[in-house]
Amino acid sequence: MGSAQDVPKLAKTLPLQINGLSKRFGSLTAVDGISLAVRSGECLGLLGPNGAGKSTLLRSIAGRVIPDSGTVRIFGTAAGSPEARKALGWIPQELALYARLTCRENLVAFGQYQGLKGKALEDAVGWCLDWAALQDRAAEPVKNLSGGMKRRLNMAAGLIHRPRLVLMDEPTTGVDPQSRNRIFEMIEALRREGMSIIYTTHYMEEAERLCDRIAIVDHGHIIAEGSNEELVQRVFESRSEVLVHLVGNGSAAWVAQRGGQQVGEASQFTVDHATDVAGLLAAIDEAGLELVDVSVRRPNLESVFLHLTGRGLRN
Repeated sequence: MGSAQDVPKLAKTLPLQINGLSKRFGSLTAVDGISLAVRSGECLGLLGPNGAGKSTLLRSIAGRVIPDSGTVRIFGTAAGSPEARKALGWIPQELALYARLTCRENLVAFGQYQGLKGKALEDAVGWCLDWAALQDRAAEPVKNLSGGMKRRLNMAAGLIHRPRLVLMDEPTTGVDPQSRNRIFEMIEALRREGMSIIYTTHYMEEAERLCDRIAIVDHGHIIAEGSNEELVQRVFESRSEVLVHLVGNGSAAWVAQRGGQQVGEASQFTVDHATDVAGLLAAIDEAGLELVDVSVRRPNLESVFLHLTGRGLRN
């Protein structure tokens, strides 16, 4: 990456090392003793329900929140230090662009904020426009862009200084499926260059596609950590999930009594063996409920999340 010469002394240390991080706001403990590391070239997914502590954790990494205890080090230097700021990129969930400026003018402005000038700035702007596929929109005011284009430019602005570690806070919020796929391709291009990424999302399929490792945060703690496959195996072992669509009075109460969970319009049960499905179907018939549809699947990351937190990402 282009910033390697800027921080040579950081080259052999972990991109991110958090030890015993805690932060309280009055009586609320937002982050409670979190320790976490990001390896070189790794994409770490940070998942958790709203209010779990993710935002405070991200702001601590960015040096915008001062912890009550613990340390955050970016390539060996303290979060918020000049060296850490050079090595770190931040892509916020909210769009942070100048609507009346063109794409190029926005990138020039953000590059200057990062201390770039002359040919270094010119090269960085060119790289960003190419990476975000906005070359043909370089002279277009931001206010005229589609939502997906604005999102891509927002990402480029956060990477103008070519950081080696980047925080991506729900970068696909509010975009259509085509734009989302384009953003995935942009992220995968960064990964091929060796960038380390912390990625937060409300979409489990994004984490499954992009992330090498997942950390699930709840009530200020990391409650599970590992690859997608490791988490599924650790929580469910060889068990399977059965999804049934039931019709009938009292079906919700019956599902809860049997230990099932509501997933959209379907009810979800976990069975130890495929042969247990027959017993579940017999119990549905005995209860006088109408079975509209049934399917069996291997548990996935969403299954792990619901099992561990008892709630969805948006709750």
